[in-house]
Amino acid sequence: MYQLERPTSNKNHLIFQVITLIFVLFFVLFTNTRAAEKELTILNWSEYFLPDMIKAFEKKYKSKVIEVYFESDDARDKILLDTGGKGFDLILVNGAIFKSYKKRGWLQPINSKSIPNLRHMEKRWLNIFEPAVGYSVPYFWGTLGIAYRKDLVSKPITSWKQLFNPGKELQGKILMVKSSRDLIGMGLKSLGYSSNSESKKELAEVEKLLMRHKPHVARFGYITLEKSSGLVTGEITAATVYGGDALNVAEHNKNITYVVPEEGGHIWIDYFALSASAANKPLAIKFLNFINQPKWAAKNAEEMYLATPNKTAKKHISKVHLNNSTIYPSEKSLKNSELLNELSPRTNRLRAKIFLNYTK
Repeated sequence: MYQLERPTSNKNHLIFQVITLIFVLFFVLFTNTRAAEKELTILNWSEYFLPDMIKAFEKKYKSKVIEVYFESDDARDKILLDTGGKGFDLILVNGAIFKSYKKRGWLQPINSKSIPNLRHMEKRWLNIFEPAVGYSVPYFWGTLGIAYRKDLVSKPITSWKQLFNPGKELQGKILMVKSSRDLIGMGLKSLGYSSNSESKKELAEVEKLLMRHKPHVARFGYITLEKSSGLVTGEITAATVYGGDALNVAEHNKNITYVVPEEGGHIWIDYFALSASAANKPLAIKFLNFINQPKWAAKNAEEMYLATPNKTAKKHISKVHLNNSTIYPSEKSLKNSELLNELSPRTNRLRAKIFLNYTK
């Protein structure tokens, strides 16, 4: 270990102190920079990555993936509003919100050439939302429909009308996903309207429907996937859920089934977007490329019971997974389903009011 010799003169002593201070500042700066380079912060749903995939990435790049979780799209929006969109490298975003996030300056463009594994993506999912093009990498897609206990109902549930105008066997035993776009959208579809409607008349109708429905709702939120889940125990007879969640919870009870109602459901797409304030852009780009290696994308999709937009990954996915109609619904079953589009500020305010009155 080297030791600096202490100078004897005052002048030399001053020089020594300056040099030492510079050395310390440089060391601290260098250490902090190195530490920051090894961390990747992601705003994400909980349990939305295959753990082995994250461990493999951390090992390869000698890094640490830190996740901050949100419990709903609305909760994610609030986190970003509270932080000014700062503090994250990657943000999980759905298509309908891209335009708003870009306007707020929370996202930055992604150079597709820096992510070679994008060549494995289906072009449909890369281009389906125009505001997302050049700003994101698609992660998973799926549907929102109804999961229910077939052993606790007298006839199969095939329509949103059965959920919003429930018979006695459903009353007080319904779980509704706590998302304003999904709740109001599905209410609109049960009335024969588009889930993206901005009509004041149609929104007034759906508000009346939801307020009549409110007493029959056991609770608002997301189903838990453990054995204690209300769908497993029978506390909940029917719930609005995402297809992948329905398959996860059905592992605990064979009587749980999932349906995209005849009026159609929602087709959702989750993307990873690069934060405008990303402290570790190079590491974030490496991460997006890493998770889109076909074999990892395949393993990740099977673990999550979800559909991957990575076409090459499908070569590594089991036929059981690919042929599961909950994961990959037929075009016929998706005929009346819709993507969620960006809505006007006026409509968003009106929907927020309806949602608050319905869920409070």
